[in-house]
Amino acid sequence: MQEGAVRLAVITGEHPYEVPAFAQLFRSLEGIDAYIQDLDNYCRDLAHVRDWYDAVLFYNMHGEPTPSCREIAERLEYRERGVVILHHGMLAFMGWPLWSGLVGINDRHFRYKAGETVHVQIADAEHPITRGLAPWTMVDEVYKMQEPGPGSHVLLTTDHPDSLHALAWTRMVGQARVFVLASGHGAETYANPGFREVLRRGTLWAAGRLG
Repeated sequence: MQEGAVRLAVITGEHPYEVPAFAQLFRSLEGIDAYIQDLDNYCRDLAHVRDWYDAVLFYNMHGEPTPSCREIAERLEYRERGVVILHHGMLAFMGWPLWSGLVGINDRHFRYKAGETVHVQIADAEHPITRGLAPWTMVDEVYKMQEPGPGSHVLLTTDHPDSLHALAWTRMVGQARVFVLASGHGAETYANPGFREVLRRGTLWAAGRLG
């Protein structure tokens, strides 16, 4: 454990991912101690540590929440707890208005293309998540869907014709700081320095450790 690091629950399930590269991604993030687990383990919380985490990152793609997970998620906005929604986590719980509110997109129906070359632009160079970063190019899966709505502060964009224009944004939902990052499909993306740094800073910001 890194001294003073953000304790981060990383929630997976219902979507495959490249396990070694994903684990290495989170081991590489300075200032973050990540605990990768499936949604069922997070909800059951046998070790009684759920309230010990500083932030929770959702990388799952479940269709429907169980009653217990629904109750837990409904409490997210009432606690000063960081929430990060990464890539296909945006597509979880499609019929659930609460999740649409966290993501900031009411209609989350989507199309996707994998293996696309994405030119990432900085939309707000003064925000602590993006300050000092230069634009970069990476290979990733893109989603074409409705843009984030009111209350969303856009940090990264792309002009890729088959992608959302917004690639990263922040929201306040109740007392919860929410960071949404549409990028993050596979090992090639995980290894990109720009992606890693934005994910790291976004997680720190959500946990109240940045800005």
